[in-house]
Amino acid sequence: MILPLFLPLAWALSVNGEFGAFFQLGSISNVSRYYWNYVYCNIWEGECQPHQDDSSVQVPTEDAWSMFSEDYMQLLSDWYCSLGQCCETGDCRIINNITGLEKDLEQKLHGQHLAQAVVVRAIRGFLKNPSPEKALTLSFHGWSGTGKNFVSRMISDNLYRDGMKSHCVRLFISPFHFPHAKLVDVYQGQLKDWISGTVQHCPQALFIFDEAEKLHPGLIDTIKPYMDHYQDLDGVSYRRAIFIFLSNIGGAAINEVTLDFWHSGQNREDVDMEDLEPRLRTEALQSQGGFSQSQLLTGNLIDFFVPFLPLEYRHVKLCARDAFRSRGVSYSEEILDEVARGMLYVPKEEKLFSAQGCKSVPQRINFFLP
Repeated sequence: MILPLFLPLAWALSVNGEFGAFFQLGSISNVSRYYWNYVYCNIWEGECQPHQDDSSVQVPTEDAWSMFSEDYMQLLSDWYCSLGQCCETGDCRIINNITGLEKDLEQKLHGQHLAQAVVVRAIRGFLKNPSPEKALTLSFHGWSGTGKNFVSRMISDNLYRDGMKSHCVRLFISPFHFPHAKLVDVYQGQLKDWISGTVQHCPQALFIFDEAEKLHPGLIDTIKPYMDHYQDLDGVSYRRAIFIFLSNIGGAAINEVTLDFWHSGQNREDVDMEDLEPRLRTEALQSQGGFSQSQLLTGNLIDFFVPFLPLEYRHVKLCARDAFRSRGVSYSEEILDEVARGMLYVPKEEKLFSAQGCKSVPQRINFFLP
């Protein structure tokens, strides 16, 4: 860990011929002590104490840093910022690890080839765009237990060093955060404050709305301006924010299309977005609740409708395998089969899809733990 901290300094000094200046120990002592204290406190997050009142450690002045060339200072800045996105305010621990996200989706998400492809393409394209016209808005649809929350966590884990604990990430669960219809006016004010405060603190903020179909229409229209094509609102730009809605709307339509492919002898991997996205838009418009009555749909503010297909027996086994591995517990194919057989499958005739996806797998494997 220590060696990489010296490399930018040593390389820059050798290239720029600044060893003479570097070894003027009297002039660099405060720089060195302040620099390493800063690295320790802010990168290693040690239990450091502020030194404002310590006369032996002074904040480096412009003159103290002037011994280094502009090229070296830029190199040092670039190296530090590579550890996490730099910004003047807020949670700067942004990593935007798209390669890690792609790998996680490939290795840990089972039976969701469409979600895997669409999520990576959407987020990669958004983050590469230096001047997006609006915030990125994704709408995840499918039965419970198919991976909507799971993928949301993957996104947060790969965009932010602190994952769901990041100050840049806000999770809202409709029945928990906004339970009473008569308090919509209060919730509207709270929601505005939460969103604006988070984006001012961290421009690349992530907002996740679970059980979005239960949101009051007034609440959805409250957040609509933040996802629209405005340059800014009250001087704050929301164009780098990401909004994700999780909903069971369209689950029946997704299952119906997947079952039709199975009946016709086609693989589920042959299902593509053209088979599902138009139906999801229609289902959302015709559903009861906030979505159908909001301007998100009529204003075409949702960039991607992401379908999560129903999971089959083989996918449940993979979920069980991952659950055992995550706990460091050995397993056998017989145990995985026993876990999968304990799930309820539908339709009644075919018994093809797990009614709860992988949602109850962690609870079921508890029966097999030593």
